[in-house]
Amino acid sequence: MSDDSHVLAAQPSPAVTRAWVGLLRAHQSLIAAIDQELKANVLPPLGWYDVLLELSRAERGKLRPYEIEARTLLAQHNLSRLLDRMEKANLVQREVFSEDGRGRWVIITDAGRAMQTRIWGVYGSAIERLLGGKLDEAQADQLAELLAYIAQDCGDWGPEHAAGASK
Repeated sequence: MSDDSHVLAAQPSPAVTRAWVGLLRAHQSLIAAIDQELKANVLPPLGWYDVLLELSRAERGKLRPYEIEARTLLAQHNLSRLLDRMEKANLVQREVFSEDGRGRWVIITDAGRAMQTRIWGVYGSAIERLLGGKLDEAQADQLAELLAYIAQDCGDWGPEHAAGASK
């Protein structure tokens, strides 16, 4: 007979459950709206921006695929296919890692930097309209602090990533 009492003892309150559902719905709605705007402007999906942003922030504009995976939280199999598409679009290029012939660098191209700027124009405007237009600065600060507090014990994702969406 198994003892499931420890699992049942730690159930969320109705308020915490409502907050969780609201957080998930807000996230899903915001991402869907932003991806729709990118598509309407004939721009690639948001995941492309995340990769381009991390590469542009990296020293010399290059990272190993596992570093991109860790910084973007994209699954390795999804990242490989995404990088293939981005390379075909000339937004990134791959280069052999000299210390280990099996490894590769992913390097942002000039076209990739230009695309990042184009995406940010739409993305930043959407963030302002969908979030900034509904919150004053104090509310936005409070929300950012609450989300950082919630994320602080959730592994690698923490406050230093809070500015991740910014140009």
